Amino acid sequence: MQKRIFTVLFFIVSFFSMADDGSRLWLKYDLIKDQKQKLSYQKYTKFISISANHPTLQKTAEELQMGFAGLLGTKTNIVSNNSQAGGVVLEVSTNQALTNDLANDGFAIFAQKGNLVISSKSEAGVLYGAFELLRRIQTGQSLNENIVSSPKIKIRMLNHWDNANGTVERGYAGSSIWKWNELPFRIDPRYIAYARANASLGINATSINNVNASSRFLTAEYLEKIKAVADVLRPYGIKVFISVNFRSPRTLGGLKTSDPLDPEVRKWWNEKTKEIHQYIPDFGGYLVKANSEGEPGPQDYGRTHADGANMLAEAMKPFSGIVIWRAFVYNADPNGDRFKEAYEQFKPLDGKFDEKVIVQVKNGPIDFMPREPFHPMFGNFPNTKLGIEFQITQEYLGQSTHLTYLAPMFKECLDTDTYSKGKGSTVAKVIDGSLYNNPNSLIAGVANTGSDANWCGHPFNQANWYAFGRLAWDYTLSSEKIANEWIGMTLTNDEKAKIQINEIMQKSLPTYISYTYPLGLHHMMGEGHHYGPEPWLTKAARPDWTSIYYHKADSVGLGFDRTGKLSNAIKLYSKEINETWGNPEKCDLNYLLWFHHIAWNKKLSTGNTLWEELCYRYYNGVVEVQKLQKDWLKLQPYIDTETFASVNARLKTQEKESIWWRDACVLYFKDFSKMPIPNSLTPPNRSLEEVKKIVEIYHLR
Repeated sequence: MQKRIFTVLFFIVSFFSMADDGSRLWLKYDLIKDQKQKLSYQKYTKFISISANHPTLQKTAEELQMGFAGLLGTKTNIVSNNSQAGGVVLEVSTNQALTNDLANDGFAIFAQKGNLVISSKSEAGVLYGAFELLRRIQTGQSLNENIVSSPKIKIRMLNHWDNANGTVERGYAGSSIWKWNELPFRIDPRYIAYARANASLGINATSINNVNASSRFLTAEYLEKIKAVADVLRPYGIKVFISVNFRSPRTLGGLKTSDPLDPEVRKWWNEKTKEIHQYIPDFGGYLVKANSEGEPGPQDYGRTHADGANMLAEAMKPFSGIVIWRAFVYNADPNGDRFKEAYEQFKPLDGKFDEKVIVQVKNGPIDFMPREPFHPMFGNFPNTKLGIEFQITQEYLGQSTHLTYLAPMFKECLDTDTYSKGKGSTVAKVIDGSLYNNPNSLIAGVANTGSDANWCGHPFNQANWYAFGRLAWDYTLSSEKIANEWIGMTLTNDEKAKIQINEIMQKSLPTYISYTYPLGLHHMMGEGHHYGPEPWLTKAARPDWTSIYYHKADSVGLGFDRTGKLSNAIKLYSKEINETWGNPEKCDLNYLLWFHHIAWNKKLSTGNTLWEELCYRYYNGVVEVQKLQKDWLKLQPYIDTETFASVNARLKTQEKESIWWRDACVLYFKDFSKMPIPNSLTPPNRSLEEVKKIVEIYHLR
C-alpha cells in the first residue's frame, strides 16, 4: 500500500513539474538542483513517523511524503512509532520543553536522537510545523537550529463572497471554487488543494458564502453541501463559517418577524443552530452583515446591533462556535461623513456584546481604499472584542490587471499606533487581544480565489493571499521577507532575480496609489464596477457612492476637511494622532486630503504647491509603471514562460490604464484649480470629454 501511495504521489509531482499554470500556488515542490542543499535535507527522509492514526496527522505525513518526493527525489515511507534515526517524527505532546509556551496550534521543530521532531499540543499545530519545514526546504534555509512558532491571532479566516449561482461578488479570477451543483456527491480536487494552501499559511477558518447572504445556505439542501466541504477542510485544521441573512426566520421559517427580541425568532435560531451542528459538529459560527447597504438587520425592528448579535450568540451557547458581526455600516446622509458612521453606531454598544461575539471592523473607515487611515474603532472599544477585515481581492486596486502587492498595506495598518493605552498600542495589539486582555482574536481577509487555473487571476495576486496568511500567523514579519518566501516558492530561487522581483513588488503599491489616489484622495473609482477613474461622478443611488462626496474639489482647493468644518472625524483618534494628522503642516502627505481641504496654491513640505504636487504624483505613477515593465523584461530568463507572458501583458495594460487615471484626474481637477500643468510635464493629448467617453463604455449593458 505504501509503495502504491508513493508511486501516485511521485506521478503527480512529476506531472506538475512539466508545466506551470499557477495551479500549484506556492506548493510547487519542484526538484532542488543544488546537490549540497539536497543532501543536507535528505538525512531526515528515511521515514515519517506518526504516533496516532489521526486524520490530520495522516494528511501531515502525506504532505511531507509528497514534498520530499518532489523537492528531494526521495521515497519516504510513513511508519508508526519508529525508533530508528534519520527521519521526521510527528508528535502531539504537552511534555516537551520547547512546546510548553506554545499556543495550542503553535509548533516546535528540533533535532532529537538523529531525527527531526515536529511537536505541538495539537494535530493542527503539527501540520503547520510540517508546512514550515517544507517552506524552509523550498527556500533553501538551514535546518540546524530549533524552530519555535505560535500564531499571534487565534482565528485566521478567509471570507468568501461567493454566491449560490457560482458568481463571486468582487471576484476577478473566474467563477466560485465551490461547485454547489455538484455537491455533496462530487468533491472537486481543488477543495483539497485549497485546504492545503490555507493550512500551509496557518489559515484555520473560512466563511464559505457572500456576506450579502442568501437564506438558501441555511436550508437542509445546502447544509448537506456545506457539510461535504467541511469534511474536506477539517483534517487541514479549517473550520467552516456561514454568512447568514438576518431575515431568514421570515424567509425560511415563515415567521411574521425577524425581531431579535421576539421569542419565536430566538427559538427559530436556536433550532437552526442545532440543526447545523448535526451536519457540522465543529461548525465555526455565523458571519453577519446587517443593516448595511440594504441588508436586513435588527435596526429594522428598532433594535441594536448588540441585540442582533447577542441573539445569535445565545443560539451558539451550547457549542464552541462564535458570532462575527460586521461593523461596516453607514447611513445615506449627504451632509454626514461616512468616515464616522460605524464608530458612532457602535460606540454606545461597547461592553454590551456577548462574550461569543467578535465585531469585525474593516482596516479603514471607508471601504478598502488603496490607502486609508486605520479605523478609529481600533483602540476605542476596550470592552468589545474587535477583529480586523482586510480585502485580499483587489476591488479598488486594479482587480486582476494591475500588479499591486498588498503586504505593505496590511503592515501599515497593523503597525500603526493608536496610543489608546500609551505609546505602543498598535492596531495589531488591539486585534490580537493583548491590549485589552481579550481571550479571543480574529483577522479576516476577503478572498481572491476563483476558478481560474492560477486561482487568483494575476499571477502576483497569489502573493496577496500568501501575505495575508503569513501576517495572520505573525504580523511582525516584514513585507520583504514574505515576498522573498513567495518568490522562492513560486517563481525562482535565483538570488539576483529574487532581489529584483522583490523590488518590483515593494514598489507596486506606492506606484498604484501615485496614479490613482495620491495625497490621500479616495473613492473616485467607476460607479458600480469600481474600475477605472470617475472623479466627476455626482449622482448615484446614494450620495456617499459619488466621488464629489469625498474629494470636495472647488475653486479654493481639494480634500475632505475632517478637522471640524465639514466633519470632526479627526477627534475620534487620540491626542497624539490629532497633533499630526489633524495639523496640515505636520500631516503625512499620504493622508493629507483625508483630513484637510487644502488650497491649490498652498506650498507643501516638498516645496511644490498642492496642484503641482498632485500633477507630479499622477505623472510619476505612469513613469513608475513603465519602469516596472522594463524591470520585468530583464527577468525573462528566470521565469516560467507562461507566467512571464501573463505578467508582461498585464503590465502593458496597466501602463495604458495608469495614463487613463492620470489624464482623467489631472484634466478634471485642472478645471477647479484654474492652474496650468507644470511646464516639465507633457499635457494629456486628449480632452476631459474624450476621457469621460471611455468610462461610459463600462456602463453599457
